[in-house]
Amino acid sequence: MKDFADYSLKGHNTFGIDARCRRFLEFEDDQEAMTVAEILRTTELPYIIIGGGSNLLLTRDFEGIVVRSAIKGHCFEDGYRMVCGSGETFDDMVATSIEAGYYGLENLSLIPGDVGASAVQNIGAYGVEAKDLILCVWAIEIATGKPCMWGNKECEYGYRQSRFKHDWKNRYLITRVTYGLSRTFEPHLDYGNIRAELKRKGITEPTAQQLRQTIIDIRNAKLPDPKVTGNAGSFFMNPVVSREKYEELAAQFADMPHYKVDEQHEKIPAGWMIDQCGWKGRTMGRAGVHPKQALVLVNLGGATGSEIVALCTAIQQDVKAKFGIDIHPEVNII
Repeated sequence: MKDFADYSLKGHNTFGIDARCRRFLEFEDDQEAMTVAEILRTTELPYIIIGGGSNLLLTRDFEGIVVRSAIKGHCFEDGYRMVCGSGETFDDMVATSIEAGYYGLENLSLIPGDVGASAVQNIGAYGVEAKDLILCVWAIEIATGKPCMWGNKECEYGYRQSRFKHDWKNRYLITRVTYGLSRTFEPHLDYGNIRAELKRKGITEPTAQQLRQTIIDIRNAKLPDPKVTGNAGSFFMNPVVSREKYEELAAQFADMPHYKVDEQHEKIPAGWMIDQCGWKGRTMGRAGVHPKQALVLVNLGGATGSEIVALCTAIQQDVKAKFGIDIHPEVNII
């Protein structure tokens, strides 16, 4: 188990913010997680639990304890389950599943972060969400140190939401996530520009690996590498609006993209609205909006978390003024 004092978190957030914490704890197995739980329930210091830091914006030093899982490993069970350690890199598990002939995760390729975070955040991309595949989540309860497990429904998943982000926040240390996959590949191609990119490549019936590579190519074409330019991927959630609001906007903006959620709701891409407000490629000091994808805010070099928050606020105000819609950060701001 790692236990460090006055620890820099620069390597633990993809924005590259050099904030520090008073203490940093990292556990590698269930027993160490139980030890960490004991430390947390007997301390007076505040604490936060992080993953790979791809969904984190630090605005200050944290005068408390930062906890991270480093539980590795995976296995396949019952011909369709994949059990993954919470500290595994999620995209590595996508690649591993395809190589082993277990399908379903392809559209989530190249999403940054750890397996544990996939269960907290309900990550999603290109028409697929983690909730579609998560069977159960394993964890250690901080208050008791006891292991526990929940099924998918108990986690109450919604769009980029789960109980782990609300009433269960900071109550559990996630140790493993079990995904329910298929031995039969059934591609999901009807979201975004997947079909257009496949057509450009001359592929009509993609294999799982070809679909994964296509998703990777699409993401790489519009998203900056956080190792080069600090960012947290999609900064804002795509708002879900009532049908009445959608029809009101559609009458004003004929070319507005949208995705049906159900009979009463439509999802409107936040990136499109931000672009319509003229923010794509613009900067505010050392923070900016990526020129290829308006949904991505970037650290242009040496930006503080507060500078990125200021940019976020300015964008929110403009979107509200133009469309009458509130957009909210997907990123956890601390």
